[in-house]
Amino acid sequence: MEWLQGFVDYGVLGFLLLMSCISLGILLERWLVFRDVRVETFDDKRELELALTDKLQAVATIAATAPYIGLFGTVLGIMFTFYSMGSEGFGMDPAKIMTGLAMALKATAMGLLVAIPSVAGYNFLQRKVKTLMLKWEIQHGPA
Repeated sequence: MEWLQGFVDYGVLGFLLLMSCISLGILLERWLVFRDVRVETFDDKRELELALTDKLQAVATIAATAPYIGLFGTVLGIMFTFYSMGSEGFGMDPAKIMTGLAMALKATAMGLLVAIPSVAGYNFLQRKVKTLMLKWEIQHGPA
């Protein structure tokens, strides 16, 4: 069961770190695109909407799934702690149990640390999409 501890530490947390980097990268890229977009260059409202919403679904997916992946890591960590308790019997040191449970909860915390900025960034960019779409409608009239 030692491999499980490594899986939680490197697998789950590493995957969450990767998700965080992807989400932040997309958020930064989209923010830079939105900053420079000129709505007057688009003749079709749908074309503008496609350009603005590109890649946002990935951020939404990361925001929605990160807490579940963190919870998965926590469940695995708690299972590892219970396995250790069962192997060592009633004589197991309580400090070892508490440390194992605390370490298991780090996966949930990491999942939330990935999800919260992703949700906030996604909502910010969605608002920016609506603003730019309204600017297009003001300039071109309703589609």
